[in-house]
Amino acid sequence: MSRRFRLLGADFEFDVRHAALARLVEHAYAGLPEHRLAADAPRLQLSLSVAPGGARLARRRAPQIETLSGAGLLCGSTGRSVFAAIAPGAGAALIVVSRDMLRHPYHLRYELIELAVFTLAARTQGLVPLHAACVGHHGRGLLVMGDSGAGKSTAALHAALRGLEFVSEDSTFVEPGSMLATGVANFLHVRRESLRFVPAPVAARLRRSPVIRRRSGVAKLEIDLRRARVPLAPHPVRIEAMIFATPKPRSRGGPLLLPLRADAVCGRLAAAQAYAARRPEWPLFTRRIAALPAFELRRGAHPQETAAALESLLTTGSAAPLAVATCEASPELAASAPA
Repeated sequence: MSRRFRLLGADFEFDVRHAALARLVEHAYAGLPEHRLAADAPRLQLSLSVAPGGARLARRRAPQIETLSGAGLLCGSTGRSVFAAIAPGAGAALIVVSRDMLRHPYHLRYELIELAVFTLAARTQGLVPLHAACVGHHGRGLLVMGDSGAGKSTAALHAALRGLEFVSEDSTFVEPGSMLATGVANFLHVRRESLRFVPAPVAARLRRSPVIRRRSGVAKLEIDLRRARVPLAPHPVRIEAMIFATPKPRSRGGPLLLPLRADAVCGRLAAAQAYAARRPEWPLFTRRIAALPAFELRRGAHPQETAAALESLLTTGSAAPLAVATCEASPELAASAPA
């Protein structure tokens, strides 16, 4: 089977040689907005197949994926007939899985297929890969960063339910020259208890979503946004501000969004994005991001307060740029940069 999708500004062709893998690719990428970053989109190819032979094992947990790189290749493997070989220079990747790995579709998709898609798209187009959520409105976008548990996914869900355009949950890719951001807006992962803040009819529908279990053991609902009746960003959005989510409650009567000076932003950014800071596109990205408004997002009494604050920031454009700094000069960033 050959299937083509426009993902992250690139044209992907999937050559799939097993029905279960074909269903997984279709489930992940069908029906998404086709984002364009440049006039000529790179053509990239993924080949997926199942290793012959091998009995299914009674394994409850997905085997651990280990990564290594060298000679222009990035590889991931379990050591048991499961591997991904990604060659950005050739614009191609090969993924082979065991029959046993087919029993763990979430991990197969997230740790192997998405690894290949994200790596090829980012490295062939010079994109900065960020661990961040992104929402937008009429082409303007916000990056939302924060540690696990800071509320990024909940904020993104309520922003989308409020009518903001959803770009990505936790993997956002930015073209540093234009500051256009794109993502794969297929799924959103939230704890079941988070839906207590969602209107009852919507919560009842979302609770029917399948449950996935992270490597940490945390179970979350996997909400398919293409069926959740929320707007998906039809085009890449231009980043207008950066948000650092925190579990700290806001002070009584105080604002949810606290402005940050650009010199403080540099340290936070480097600490939150250690992988991206090693990429050659990082210096240009940090120069551009340092000139934008940045805020610390405190936790309100209800996620709708957060969604309203993000909506106001995007729709009014009232946030003025703060003092500009050069992130490359920050000692925090220098400490985290590769040798």
